[in-house]
Amino acid sequence: MKAGPAERVWRERRSRASPNDSGAVTVEAAISICALVTVLGLVLAGFSMVIDQLRCADAARAAARQLARGDNSLAEEAVRMLAPRKARMVVRHEPGGVTVTVIADAVAGLLPMVELRAEAYAAMEPGREEAAATKERARAPA
Repeated sequence: MKAGPAERVWRERRSRASPNDSGAVTVEAAISICALVTVLGLVLAGFSMVIDQLRCADAARAAARQLARGDNSLAEEAVRMLAPRKARMVVRHEPGGVTVTVIADAVAGLLPMVELRAEAYAAMEPGREEAAATKERARAPA
């Protein structure tokens, strides 16, 4: 049986191929798979950071609302339940309201240079402003 033109071209190219090229495709495939896995990991880390940022914002909003009502323990519980693990809450009392900042490490601490933070402000409930002012005066040194 005679070889067709496609088979002749294939044999000719194969005979010209260097014996050192035998594993080139395998190496290229391995590098491509590694690059694909790295990109996939970065995309997943980005999604995780977006979700954690939203959780910090929800926790800050809920904690500010609870502090404005005067429920300190419920504010801490809201941060513990809503924010990412090991999140910190910073409270700043201001005239007429309270500001809560929730700070968390990105991607569960795997990115040490990146910090997620969200801030929320809530006006003090009626009757709470006077109680907060009295409490502040009681703490102030004479």
